[in-house]
Order: sequence, then C-alpha cells, then structure tokens
Amino acid sequence: MATANDNITRSRMGPVIFSSTLGTAIEWYDFFLYGTMATLVFPKLFFPGSDQVVGTLLALFTFLVGFIARPFGGALFGHLGDRIGRKSTLIATLLLMGISTLLIGFLPGYTAIGIAAPVILVLLRLGQGLGVGGEWGGSVLLALEYGHKERRGFWASWPQMGAPLGLVLSTIVANVVQSYTGASFLDWGWRIPFFVSALLIIVGLYIRLSVLETPLFAQLKEQKREAKAPLVEAFRHSTPEILLSAGSRFIEQAPFYLFVTFVITYGLDKLALDKTFILNAITVGSILEMITIPLFGHLSDRFGRRKWYLIGCVLMAIFAFPYFLLMNAGTVTFFIAVVLSLAIFHSWVYGPQAALIAERFGTRSRYSGASLGYQLAAPFAGGLAPIIALLLLTGKSSLSALGLSTVVVNIGAGSWQAVAIYMVVLAVISFASVLGLKELTKSDISGAEAPIANEPEISLTPAD
Repeated sequence: MATANDNITRSRMGPVIFSSTLGTAIEWYDFFLYGTMATLVFPKLFFPGSDQVVGTLLALFTFLVGFIARPFGGALFGHLGDRIGRKSTLIATLLLMGISTLLIGFLPGYTAIGIAAPVILVLLRLGQGLGVGGEWGGSVLLALEYGHKERRGFWASWPQMGAPLGLVLSTIVANVVQSYTGASFLDWGWRIPFFVSALLIIVGLYIRLSVLETPLFAQLKEQKREAKAPLVEAFRHSTPEILLSAGSRFIEQAPFYLFVTFVITYGLDKLALDKTFILNAITVGSILEMITIPLFGHLSDRFGRRKWYLIGCVLMAIFAFPYFLLMNAGTVTFFIAVVLSLAIFHSWVYGPQAALIAERFGTRSRYSGASLGYQLAAPFAGGLAPIIALLLLTGKSSLSALGLSTVVVNIGAGSWQAVAIYMVVLAVISFASVLGLKELTKSDISGAEAPIANEPEISLTPAD
C-alpha cells in the first residue's frame, strides 16, 4: 500500500513536532509538579499527624495513585484515539490533566477539612493519571504517523523530550515561587505553580487545535477501516508485544522517578544537601536530556532500535552501584556528576522508546496497543519505584511505622545497596523483554495491520 505521507516535508513536520512536544511538556509539568510537592509539601499539609518518613511514604502513595490510573487512561483514550482520531483525543487529555491540576491548587489542607483533604487529593491525582495515561500515545503517534517513512525514531523522540521539559518548567516555577514566598511557601505559596497550569493549558489547546489529523489515520478513516473494538483487537493480535513493551520500560521508568522524586528525599535526609541545590541539579540533568533524547532517537534509526535499547539496559545495570557510591561521597561535584550521568543513561533508552513501542502495531489499533504497552508498566516501575526505594533504604522500621510489621519480607535495617540491586533487577527484566521483541527499525508501518519484521544482523555498524 502506498504510504500516506511520502510527500511530508521537514517544513510540515515543524508544527506537528511543536504541538506534540509542547503539549506533552504541559501535561508532564502538571504530573511532575505533583511529584515535587509530594516530597516537599504534601506530607505536612495532608498527613500532619505522621512522622517524617511515614508522611513522605503516604504522600508517595498518593503519587502512586496517578500511576495506577495511567493504564486505565491509556485504555480509555486509546480506544477513542483509534475510533475518532488522535487530535480530538489529545485535546480531551489536555483538558482533563489541566483541570485536575488546577483544582489541586485550590484544595484545603488536613487541618481545614480533615480526612476529606487527602481523599480529594487522591481523586484529583486519579484525574491526572487518566489524562497523562492517554496523552503519551496520542502525542507520540502525532509525530510518528506524520514522519513514519524515515527517521521515525528521531521524530517520535520529540514528544519524549516533553518529559524533561515539563520537569524543568515545574522545577523552575517551584523554585521561583519558593524563593519569592519564603516562609509562606508551605502555607499558600505552593499553590501558585498549580494555578500557572491554567495558563499553560490555554496555550496547549491553541496549539493542538491548529494541527490536522495524522495522515495515516485520516487515510484509514476515509476508507472506513477503523477498528470497532481497537482494545480487543490489540490484545487479540499483539498481546506479546504489549507485555514485552511494558517490560522494556522497567529500566527506563523506575530510574527516572528515582532521579526526580527519590533523589530529593535521599539528598535532603541522608546527604543533608540544600533543597534548592538538589532541585537545580535535577533541572540541569533535565536540560541535558532535552539534548540527548532526540540525539539517541536519531542514533536508533541508524544502528537499530532494539540493539540500541539493549545496550542501554546494560549501561543502566552497570551504573547502579557507582550511582550510590559517588552520591555517598557527599560532595557537590559528585552529586551533580551522578545526576548528569543518570540523565544520559536514561535518555539512552527513553529517546528511541517511543518508536520502539509504537511501531509494533498497525494503524487500526496503534493508539490502544502503544498506550497499553507504555502504561502497563507505570504502576510497577513508576509509582512504586520511589516507595520501594525508600523502604529498601530505611528498612524494617518504616514498615512497622506504617502498621506493616507483619509483612513477611524482612529488609533489615535498610541500605543503599538494596536499592542498587533493585535497579539491576529492573535492568535484567527490560533486557529480557527487549530480546523478545523484533527489530522493526526499517519496516513499513503504514498499513492498517501490524508491520512485518525486517530484522538485520546485530552488529556495531549502522543499520542499512
């Protein structure tokens, strides 16, 4: 079948990439802002009766709720994206995410409305999770299906850059507001970054309304070949690809949330570093990722995505123990070096990941299949990652404080070595998962059904 966008030029790709990247950045701004406040503000505001460790754990459990909701958001909006279109669905996800985030900014604390405060917080976090769960698939497909013919690893990596861009925006806004409000930050200053989200949503909606439907889906709809039940179709034909795609994400997602959430707690409590310094280091690492994500997406087009990703899994496993050894040196230089190194290793797999997952599915069920493959890992490798790391680090005492002293698993007094081993285990899971995927870097994905593999020999030379 003739491809739908053989004549797509770089000039036409510009607005598409801008829309998918900036829209994704806005949604991730909202999502990461919650993660930052979950470690800095929410333990005291919504769980004031708990000690420091337990309060942080409870706040991180509300952080987890968003990840639990993400597969459901991926399924819901994946269905809509495959039925009515990518563009309309992306507008809906942006609105859901923005309204949920704005309402968090108005939410009273525990001292004002009691238990209702954390309950409403959880519900709004669910809204955030549903929105971002549907956002990824649509934004990636917007870029992938416009630029599918060549360099789709590069084009699809741009929406991935929305994650560090959103993190930079949320961290900068949080830092500026914290400096401006001073001691009032815990009282009312923390709400300002959530209010800023409303302005960003207006910008995002304007941009997304100006972009046309992707050529591949427009062609499919013109031929009236849309799937009646895309979610069912995705599972019927591509269940192994969905599950293996989810497994591939463990080594990418968990270290990233250790990087942006757990590292704040570790730096404050264990290393006694300045809070502003930690947030600035994370910001610098995120800026670095904004450069390396499209670079590594481009390199995956040259060398093969599966091969590139496997190397990234190995690098992340090797780095697990040096990560803590260097951080525990206690110097500012080593801390910055660790944060920057993890940013590079993360973007090594995160850059080509969008194309690696999305190119497994045909146009009829690509939104559903790709969203599920991406989001099914979220509760385990994303939301649980900082919680597991904190429990492994602090040990049995944290479990007892949470009323879980009867848990059979005994992690003793806790240690950073346990967290490092946890990262290695995740790397092994992802490595095995990617081994089970076929190489599709040079395959034609313009058809309604899943593409046929065109797998080259594994070598260190660029793929033909």
